[in-house]
Amino acid sequence: MTLHIALESPAQAEVIALIAELDAYQDALYPPESRHALDLAALCAPDVLFAVARDGAQRALGCGAIVLGADYGELKRMYVHPQGRGQGVAKQLLSLLETRAAERGCTLLKLETGPYQPEALGLYARCGYERRGPFGNYRDDPLSVFMQKSLLPSVAMV
Repeated sequence: MTLHIALESPAQAEVIALIAELDAYQDALYPPESRHALDLAALCAPDVLFAVARDGAQRALGCGAIVLGADYGELKRMYVHPQGRGQGVAKQLLSLLETRAAERGCTLLKLETGPYQPEALGLYARCGYERRGPFGNYRDDPLSVFMQKSLLPSVAMV
């Protein structure tokens, strides 16, 4: 499959539809108090890197974001449409986001996901993320899994 991944605005109908699919998927797995999603306005903020994966016909297949903070970046809104799964789309999205975050000076990424998403947990573990405790404003929650990964400083920064 031909795949093109780039930073884009989340404020596009096709991307908004992907985010709605993600919300519906997570709504079926977790109660509202255990969901920590960012809305469209937050995803459009200047401190957010938002990436979209598109197939050869330029259809949006997946998305993901990193919110850049002073001490770390937080991975948010990772999702791949079922049609794009099993083809490395999520791994390539994650790689691009990590690279762009490192280029912006980010040296640590953290994330929160859920225990009912074994594919996501497997992806993050294979990509070097390790489990940790809650961070930021998160509380300890049996429906939350926290992970982090150190990033190497970007050569582009030198």
